[in-house]
Amino acid sequence: MFKTRTTMSTAPNRHDTAERGWKPVVLNFVIFQACWLACVMSGAGGMPILGIAAVAAAATYHLRNARLPLREGMLLLAAAVIGMLWDGQLAGYGWLIYPSGMFHQWLAPTWIIAMWVSFATTLNVSLRWLHGRFALAAAFGGMGGPLAYWAGTRLGGVTFSDPVIALSALAVGWALITPMLVALAMRLDGFAATSAIARGDGKTLSEVEQHV
Repeated sequence: MFKTRTTMSTAPNRHDTAERGWKPVVLNFVIFQACWLACVMSGAGGMPILGIAAVAAAATYHLRNARLPLREGMLLLAAAVIGMLWDGQLAGYGWLIYPSGMFHQWLAPTWIIAMWVSFATTLNVSLRWLHGRFALAAAFGGMGGPLAYWAGTRLGGVTFSDPVIALSALAVGWALITPMLVALAMRLDGFAATSAIARGDGKTLSEVEQHV
């Protein structure tokens, strides 16, 4: 009897698409921006369910394209919990005031939680370049986070009771949370197997899965 080792097929399939070229990266970024806008506009308009539905559709698509959807799903869930608690603290202290979606004083509104889920979908795709670059991730979060919330104020999605305090808290929080999420994304990388295949290292599927 001869034992054979079955290598993973290189035939195109949905799991490979996330690693091929720049188009999936751009698509991931565009979907995130669309979800951000949908969440802000629906939250501002008192209909947060619309933004949540958009994120649910985007997350479903994202997980369908992940090689290891369970791990990627755990990342999305972790981001939702972190965002719910962190934004909830800022809302609880009255620094951020939301027009809709609040279900508890010390928890983020529903559409903000959805927005954190949407952000998590970028960590292993369009923001994959932050992997292992934790100082850069801190700078990216410290600047990008407050800018996103400030943009939200212009669309009526959130109000700052004191802009200086609110923006400072957001900068510090996102500078700490972003590298933490990047580290978590590296550990729960749902696209790790296809990354190994794209690098051409010749590993079998079983060998790849033992390392993720």
